[in-house]
Amino acid sequence: MIERLGNLGAVSPLAFWLVVAACAYFVLMAVQLTIIDVRHHLLPDRIVFPSYGIAGVLLLGAAASLAVLAAPDPVPADDAAALFGLPGLRILAGGAVMWLFYFLLHTVYPPGMGFGDVKLAGVLGMYLGFLGWHHVAAGAFAAFVFGGLWSLGMIALRRGTLGSAIPFGPFMLAGTAAAMLFPAA
Repeated sequence: MIERLGNLGAVSPLAFWLVVAACAYFVLMAVQLTIIDVRHHLLPDRIVFPSYGIAGVLLLGAAASLAVLAAPDPVPADDAAALFGLPGLRILAGGAVMWLFYFLLHTVYPPGMGFGDVKLAGVLGMYLGFLGWHHVAAGAFAAFVFGGLWSLGMIALRRGTLGSAIPFGPFMLAGTAAAMLFPAA
């Protein structure tokens, strides 16, 4: 992400600052939601729903800024799917794909995945969609790896069991942050 931000700044300063603002908002949102989810097992709509609009405006604004300048897509060509190759479409499609994936998980086993996680997934998918499809997959995968490692640690320390409930929002946010910070393979 940092390398891409540098490239973006050289191509379009407006897009650069919009993405910086989107990342700053992500950090604020992630801290708030992590604290609330750990304490109350809740991802409040009053934070998640406005995040769709804020992230959408900032990220789509950056994509539009690139399109107006006829600037190259900040994601390498081999990373873009033919159907949703444009950054703006990838942002929306990334949000939709992540929301649908978590909705299916919630539908299959509601006690294992709360609907707050489903709602948050759409926002996180927008961020990852801006970066590319590999990032969408990596962010979703990393969330489950982090959550699984935490659960195994809790079991090993005898602080939990296989049936223990854990707040999954912090792991979704951490997985997204990890995917944003590291280049996709």
